[in-house]
Amino acid sequence: MKLKNIITKLEEFAHPALQESYDNAGLLIGDRDQEISGVLITLDVTEAVLEEAAQKSCNLIVAHHPVIFKGLKSITGKNFVERIVKIAIKNDIAIYAIHTNLDNVKHGVNGILAQKLGLTNTRILAPQKEMLRKLATFCPTEHADAVREAMFSAGAGHIGNYDSCSFNAEGKGTFRGSEDTNPFVGEKGKLHFEQEIRIEIIYPVYLENKIISSMIQAHPYEEVAYDIYPLANEFAETGAGMIGELDKPIDPLQFLEFVKSLTGTPCIRHSEIIKKPVQKIAVCGGAGSFLIGDAIRAGADMFITGDVKYHDFFEADGKLIIADIGHYESEQFAKDLILSILIENFSNFAVLISETRTNSVNYL
Repeated sequence: MKLKNIITKLEEFAHPALQESYDNAGLLIGDRDQEISGVLITLDVTEAVLEEAAQKSCNLIVAHHPVIFKGLKSITGKNFVERIVKIAIKNDIAIYAIHTNLDNVKHGVNGILAQKLGLTNTRILAPQKEMLRKLATFCPTEHADAVREAMFSAGAGHIGNYDSCSFNAEGKGTFRGSEDTNPFVGEKGKLHFEQEIRIEIIYPVYLENKIISSMIQAHPYEEVAYDIYPLANEFAETGAGMIGELDKPIDPLQFLEFVKSLTGTPCIRHSEIIKKPVQKIAVCGGAGSFLIGDAIRAGADMFITGDVKYHDFFEADGKLIIADIGHYESEQFAKDLILSILIENFSNFAVLISETRTNSVNYL
């Protein structure tokens, strides 16, 4: 199995363009044409994880957190990052990180956490904006189906739970080709009127090149006319956090005990317990304090995340309960998610979840 084949499937699920600007997801060490014998999945890459990978004949590590986050000015082994890079290169072990792009997809890190918590009617808590564009093209009536299908196949036309979405209007196009043209219809040098269909279709910006290429390939015209419009709409399929509902209201302390058992966290830091049952729950794996305001505006009864600072707890202000279950604990199910993505696409390939504990936080 080539490394590039594995990367393709991971990036189809969580496109690298969805990562935050500060992030460093993607292939960190390795060659895309490298032959892969086995994959080890982990939340973090440590020296112990590298040793485990070598013992299990896995020459690819897929991690949630990028081990190379800041620029490296030397690789001398003076810190754990440099040592990991040296060991990985020396042992020909590739390292791929799928980080905030996996956080920012609907069925990603927050989606699986919401699922484990038993939430239903889930949606992205803070959808991304300016991620959508609209393309309008014009083609002869009898070729409209082929052009539409080409764009659908490239990822265009998805609105919520619907696909193959487009708007079509009939009209008459005009053109006149010069002596250097080879027109599909009409004659060069003569004004031609053609009955055409205007096809409008929405797509995420990161698929633009693929969609345009597919459209042009399917289009019969020598010169394809099309317009692209930026949209201010929110993109409900990508963004930060998740919010959903429990089947029925539950006592907040009882629910926190369930969360504690589910995640294996030794303790939960939380704001004041509001004396009422909770049902609407917001979540964000990792450090999610930046979403407290969004959770309040969405009407959440409780917001579950990690890395909440002392002063952030004041933002609860009696409006909801903030529960800090720990960074590692809130993201640990990402390993199961990555496993399911790879197993679904490579059922006869060795894909393992690391048995090495990588949580850097210890509790007394």
